Amino acid sequence: LGTMTTESTNSEEKGMADDDAMIVSGAKILLVGIGADEQLAGYGRHRVVFARGGYDALRDELYMEKQRLWTRNLGRDDRCISDHGREARFPFLDEEVVEFLEKIPLEDICDMNQPEGVGDKMILRIISRWIGVEQCSSLVKRAIQFGSRIAKVSDVSRFGSSRKADGQNSHCADQGKIVPK
Repeated sequence: LGTMTTESTNSEEKGMADDDAMIVSGAKILLVGIGADEQLAGYGRHRVVFARGGYDALRDELYMEKQRLWTRNLGRDDRCISDHGREARFPFLDEEVVEFLEKIPLEDICDMNQPEGVGDKMILRIISRWIGVEQCSSLVKRAIQFGSRIAKVSDVSRFGSSRKADGQNSHCADQGKIVPK
């Protein structure tokens, strides 16, 4: 599929921590995890739905999310990946995987009475540990803008601080400036 190399970076200039390094990959095909959260109750909002209505409400929510996944996320992510000269594969959306997961009782897929990082996507976490992928099997889900720290880097570069970004500003594309709404 390709090779990966690590390049050192000027961390101040890139807005990265000193021990961060830029990863460069020659891979042309990427495995993308879209569909895992929507089928295995991996989002924080799934806990809210469960708290309000139990597994029946959660089952309905997951069904709705799976139905709209094709128009909501898949096209956007595929375009973004393609724009960078890569090809995406979506193993969690493979027909056989989807059919298999539909046959498993939801209570065996997730246990929303367990803490985050344990009960959400529980079946995937168990399989990950079983095949030896221990390190990431208990990580708590974080939205990419927070997990990658892009929101913080972006806010610091635009506002001088992540605390000054309050969601009330808009970007002036023609001038490259941030202006209050």
